[in-house]
Amino acid sequence: MQPNHHHYSRRDSHHNQSHSPQPKNTVTGKLFTSPRGFGFVITPDEQRIDIPDKAALNTGLHGDTVLVAIHPEKKGEPTTGEVVRVEKRAKKRFVGTVQKNTRVAFLLPDHKKMYTDIFLPLDRLKGAKDGDKVLAEIVKWTDANKNPEGTVLQVIGKKGEHETEMRAAALERGFETSFPEGIEEEASHIKHEVSEEETSKRRDFRNVTTFTIDPADAKDFDDALSYEEKADGNVEIGIHIADVTHYVRPGMKIDEEAFERGTSVYLVDRTIPMLPEVLSNDLCSLRPNEDRLAFSAVFTFSKNSFEAGEKYEMTDAWYGRTIIHSDRRFTYKEAEDVLKSGTGDFPHEIQRLYALSQKLKEERFRNGAVQFETEEIKMQLGPEGVPLAIAKTEHLETHGLIEEYMLLANRMVAKYASDQIQKRGGNLPFIYRVHDEPDPERMEEFITFIGSLGYHLKMKDGAVSSKDLNRVLEESKDTPEESIIHTAAIRTMSKAVYSTVNIGHFGLAFEFYTHFTSPIRRYPDMAVHRLFQEYLTGEHLPKKEDLAKYKNLTEHSSEREQDAAEAERDSVKYKQTEFMQTKVGEIFTGVISGISKSGIFVQEEETLAEGLIRFRDLNDDFYELDEKNYQLVGQNTKKTYRLGDEIKIKLIGVNLERKQIDYALAE
Repeated sequence: MQPNHHHYSRRDSHHNQSHSPQPKNTVTGKLFTSPRGFGFVITPDEQRIDIPDKAALNTGLHGDTVLVAIHPEKKGEPTTGEVVRVEKRAKKRFVGTVQKNTRVAFLLPDHKKMYTDIFLPLDRLKGAKDGDKVLAEIVKWTDANKNPEGTVLQVIGKKGEHETEMRAAALERGFETSFPEGIEEEASHIKHEVSEEETSKRRDFRNVTTFTIDPADAKDFDDALSYEEKADGNVEIGIHIADVTHYVRPGMKIDEEAFERGTSVYLVDRTIPMLPEVLSNDLCSLRPNEDRLAFSAVFTFSKNSFEAGEKYEMTDAWYGRTIIHSDRRFTYKEAEDVLKSGTGDFPHEIQRLYALSQKLKEERFRNGAVQFETEEIKMQLGPEGVPLAIAKTEHLETHGLIEEYMLLANRMVAKYASDQIQKRGGNLPFIYRVHDEPDPERMEEFITFIGSLGYHLKMKDGAVSSKDLNRVLEESKDTPEESIIHTAAIRTMSKAVYSTVNIGHFGLAFEFYTHFTSPIRRYPDMAVHRLFQEYLTGEHLPKKEDLAKYKNLTEHSSEREQDAAEAERDSVKYKQTEFMQTKVGEIFTGVISGISKSGIFVQEEETLAEGLIRFRDLNDDFYELDEKNYQLVGQNTKKTYRLGDEIKIKLIGVNLERKQIDYALAE
């Protein structure tokens, strides 16, 4: 961002608040801004109002809830307006770089949508020097013609250093990398010993074969599976989830901090846990060869459920608090080796669990679940956090095995809770994980896009069936455009969110769904455990008046989930860019992932590092943008570049500060 300092000067503007508009012409909405100092507001009824310049933004920032005065309409032109006042700030704290001389200092924010720098009085720098990255807070901003005034909250470190940039990615999204005072101390006073009285209240699974399957680098084990063949030949499968809420009670500082965080954050080089490590890595973690408290969903299946060609049949379901003893901690790879070879620890159990998981998966897809497969990368970091290697992660059968049992537990818990609520007349709080049907307009754009790649999809009554969508995803398998079509399909989808109102889960094709299986790393799961326990026992039932509290919890948790995803993406993008810094001049294979007015976005095949080929670097012809068909067409050569095309690219430049990669055509 270029310095944009107007703290001492006042600029004349025809957009001034002196001509206060009539209140009847005002509307409230959410503001979206551009770094160039204009924006638009979306109202609750989806109306768009363009905000033409910085003065009309009137100190409104990206994400703020604002009151807007609508200008008189001009025929054939977009609706415009100006911000009258900011009703609610989305964000007051910003990470950025200090620019300082002897007289003044400013913060140049990292935030991509921030269109103004922040004036920092010299006595509020907290020792920050020129070029330092800091976290600062806006403390005063009343005049749109001046810069906001801020104060430094903490100095993060020197710009460009690994530790600084990783902490900055988290702090920018509101995640502190350490716990506030008193949290660790409160955690250290939690009793480790489980009393006989507590054990006697629980169903005992300590003599049942139980194990965990997790990534090789996992520190916390949220979930374990148990397998037991009964005398009648039926099989009981237990899905055992860490009983976090036995230890973390409402009113504790730990609980309040977990609510604020909402989730653990997984950056490239570290986990920022939601709970202190004494809980997440020890007391609540279902570690092998130790007694652990769990909250379990236990399902009984007929003996034929595991045979090839037979349908599965669930004959019983039980939910409740348990005590377990894990016999083995498998990595996904170790469990995969046992599954494939039939040798090692618990081959019979793993193979039977896998056989049933395949039937659960097939049923999901029969019912219309969308078959998404997104590519992920794994980074190997050296000393000082320098990226040494980046490779796509391998998807194993055991990943799918665990996923199916987690989906089963989440679905059945949501159904049970919903049934209990209906029995009591409805309108009682529960937390669902919901996923709305795709927006028809966005789906039409997706249909046009895949049509340009030669794939056909039809809408009926404003909707697309998930079956037809799966057909397209299947047809694109193992083609150069597979990744692009999957990414575009995901972007077309609504976002899955937490809600007290159940509308079902489109992507999974479940009528009822919740998050029950990861309370170590997601706050909504902790809340679900508490509510579910109340519906199980019928004691201390939640009341209708609690709905507002839980609605607030779901909205906050959905926002924090989004913040965490963005912090994770930022840390990955930074390391991808840093890795590519050493490769300038090299030739790569890439796939065109986007076409915009500024150029062609290309995703490199191995590292998935996305960069831009600017139009000025396409010098073999003059290219025109054919937006309808997502392609560029050369005026003279008629050469086309389309979304999904595989091309050879040359890396010509990297800007680490902006996380920006520049490619050129290698042909």
